[in-house]
Amino acid sequence: MEAVYARCAGLDVHKKSVVACRARPASGGGQERETRQFGTTTAELVALVEWLHAWGCTHVAMESTGSYWKAVYNLLEGEFEVLVVNAQHVKRVPGRKTDVGDAEWLCQLLEHGLLQGSFIPPAAQRDLRDLTRYRTALIEERAREVNRVQKLLESGNIKLASVATDILGTSGRAMLAALASGEMEPAAMAELARGRLRAKIPALEQALTGRMRRHHRYMLAHYLRHIEFLDEQIAAVSEQIVEQLAAIPDAAGEDEPTDDSGTSGPPSQDAASRDGEVATQERGALGGMSAVQLLTTIPGVDQRIAEVIVAELGTDMRRFPTADHAAAWAGVAPGNNESGGKHYSGRVRQGNHALRRALVQAAWAASRTADTYLAAQYHRLAGRRGKKRAVVAVAHSILVIAYHMLSRHEPYRELGGNYFDERKKESVVNRLMRRIQNLGYHVSLEPIAAAVT
Repeated sequence: MEAVYARCAGLDVHKKSVVACRARPASGGGQERETRQFGTTTAELVALVEWLHAWGCTHVAMESTGSYWKAVYNLLEGEFEVLVVNAQHVKRVPGRKTDVGDAEWLCQLLEHGLLQGSFIPPAAQRDLRDLTRYRTALIEERAREVNRVQKLLESGNIKLASVATDILGTSGRAMLAALASGEMEPAAMAELARGRLRAKIPALEQALTGRMRRHHRYMLAHYLRHIEFLDEQIAAVSEQIVEQLAAIPDAAGEDEPTDDSGTSGPPSQDAASRDGEVATQERGALGGMSAVQLLTTIPGVDQRIAEVIVAELGTDMRRFPTADHAAAWAGVAPGNNESGGKHYSGRVRQGNHALRRALVQAAWAASRTADTYLAAQYHRLAGRRGKKRAVVAVAHSILVIAYHMLSRHEPYRELGGNYFDERKKESVVNRLMRRIQNLGYHVSLEPIAAAVT
């Protein structure tokens, strides 16, 4: 087999060592290879870069082993064309696995152009990802701490959660602080209620009457301080995310986009139901804040979810050939598993966990909106396929919509909750008529306009 990349290298990366195999054309024909082991300190990795340059290597491949590949990638980025490949795609024959063998195997596969690299975003986007993922971890930790507060209150016979919807709202925090101090009676604590909660003062007085021991008050005070600290951290990280997004510039010098008819206007969201293969007027990458503002026009997508989508997916959709490629990468596209003419499980692939989680959250929120295309899609599928499958389908639609919006720099255009009924009006009428006839009635239909005249 002819070599596609005559001068290349394969790296087997570990925590404390990197085994490298480099290749170049041999003087007598064929390929010459050499293997060497390096450490993972910065000085050792710089030596690795020089060693690869000595043979004029242009492409380097390595497996995405945990987080160890990142340190190596940082030194190789900008020096070579680096391919970070999925370890599942380059498995060797069982029983013949060694570090040297793995490096040589990667080198051979790369040499013949048989490797497909994973999408590695630029450094600015990787930094943004770190921030959004850290904020998600902080939010999850805060939720766990709130659950601890609720369990502690239950163990102290305090039923505040049964009366107040949000025990950490303005009124709830004041009451919890009073509980932690142990210096107020239930009636006085109930008077701390604000707004609509004041109508429930008698119920609050009963709910705040319990058996809070010194231990409970100590733990409650500790939980409240931790929650307050987490709130401050979440706010600080959110500010940094906005700064990071603002640093991503808008694409300049682009022509105004046009819709499918050639006139200026919003893109058709029917792309969400046509597998993302609709041709679009692709443009350069949007700026970070512009992309976030654009995405928040989608039902169910708030500021935080839009920031996660931009951090994980980026703003330049040209790196994905179609919306289907982006959906498969995100893990919201159905699988394709066929053998012997039979179709087996079509479960979605794992994909990008952070992006998929944000899309599913947006899908649940969209399912609760009124008179929207996405809510109609959810309710249309939930009855016959189940809620979980329906919400993944809506998440897929949100990603396809976002792909086309970011490609064309245009806001979401709502198709309405009656979109599916209007598209298949005849089948809807026939289905409803059959249901009425099954109940023992005979129905004749005529258009409303004809009936009025």
